[in-house]
Amino acid sequence: MDFNQLLEQYAPQLMALAFKVGVSIAILIVTWIAAGLARRAVGRLSSKLDATLIPVLSNIVVWGVYIVGLLVILDRFGVNTTSLVALLGAAGIAVGLALKDTLQNIAAGFILLGLRPFRVGELIQFGDTMGTVVEVGLFTTQLDTVDGLRISAPNSNVWGQNLINFSRNATRRLEIIASIAYGDDIETGMAVLRRLVAEEPRILPEPEPAYAVRALADSSVNLHLRAWARNDEYWDIYWGMMKKLKPALEAEGLTIPFPQRELHIVSQPEGKKVLEKLQNE
Repeated sequence: MDFNQLLEQYAPQLMALAFKVGVSIAILIVTWIAAGLARRAVGRLSSKLDATLIPVLSNIVVWGVYIVGLLVILDRFGVNTTSLVALLGAAGIAVGLALKDTLQNIAAGFILLGLRPFRVGELIQFGDTMGTVVEVGLFTTQLDTVDGLRISAPNSNVWGQNLINFSRNATRRLEIIASIAYGDDIETGMAVLRRLVAEEPRILPEPEPAYAVRALADSSVNLHLRAWARNDEYWDIYWGMMKKLKPALEAEGLTIPFPQRELHIVSQPEGKKVLEKLQNE
C-alpha cells in the first residue's frame, strides 16, 4: 500500500484530528482572553469589595476559567470528563494528605478573608512579627515591616496566634510613666504631667486623662499618665511628650533617679556571729 492509498484511507481521521486540534487552539485562545477579562472585571470591583479580597478572588476566577476551558478541550477529544473529575477528586484526596500543611494555609487564608480581622494597609502583629498588610493570598500573607522588609508569613501562622490590629480602631490609649526620686513631691510630679497634657491639643478630652502612682519601685516612684489620642496621631504625640518630659521635671526641681542599691556592711566579728547563728539554726 503506497503513501497515496494510506493518505486516502486515513484522510477522514486526519481531517477530524486536525479539526479538533484547531478547535482546541481556538478554545485555548478564547480561554486566555476570558481569563484576562475576568481578572480585569474583578479588578473593577475594587471600589465595591474589600481590597484584601481582590487578589484571592481574582486568582480563583482565573483558575476557574482555565479549568472550564481544559474540560471543554478534553470533551472535544472524547475524554469522559465525568470520570476524569472523579479521578481528580480521588487524586486530590491523596495530594491533600501529602500536602496537609499547605491545605492548612489555604483554609486559614479563607478564614482570614471571611472573618477579616485585618485589611490591606493595616498595621498588625502576630507573635514577634509586626508589619503593614500588603496582600492576603491563598498560601501566605504579605507584610511590609516598619524597617522596610517584606515578610511572607504562612496563613496558618497568622491565624494560629493572637493577632493585634493597631489600625482598626479610630482611637488608642497613650501611656507615659514618669519616674521621680523618693525625696521628690508626688503632687509636683502630677502637676507636670497635667501641664504636658494641657499643652498638647491633640489629646482627646474624652475619655478624660487619668493620673496615678503606678508603683513604688526599687529606686523611684513611678507616676502614670493615661490619655487617649487619634490612632494616626498616636506616635507623634507620644514622642513629643516624651521629649518634653525630662526638661519639665527638671524645671520643677524633680529628678529622674538612677537604679541604686543600699549595702549594709558589718564588721568581721559581727559577721562571724551572724554566720555561726545561721549555721546553728
